[in-house]
Amino acid sequence: MQMVDAVHEKMGGTKKSAEDLVDLVFNTITNELKNGGEVSITGFGVFAVKQRKEREARNPRTGEAVHVPAMKAPKFRAGKGLKEAVR
Repeated sequence: MQMVDAVHEKMGGTKKSAEDLVDLVFNTITNELKNGGEVSITGFGVFAVKQRKEREARNPRTGEAVHVPAMKAPKFRAGKGLKEAVR
């Protein structure tokens, strides 16, 4: 089931308002991560940004050394409630 459809079914109203609500949630998470923060959703998990160091890697086809620059990557840690729900 699509998230917008689930919100629309539960909350009623228009499908557009459900879509706006889902967009608001994900845009808020994205903007907070862009600013270096983290977002905690109780019982679900924590979205954060992880700083990865630069490193040397190997191209698996050629074996050639490749430089991988430092970067930021999104990270998610599942909360207790989510972990228990999927067991």
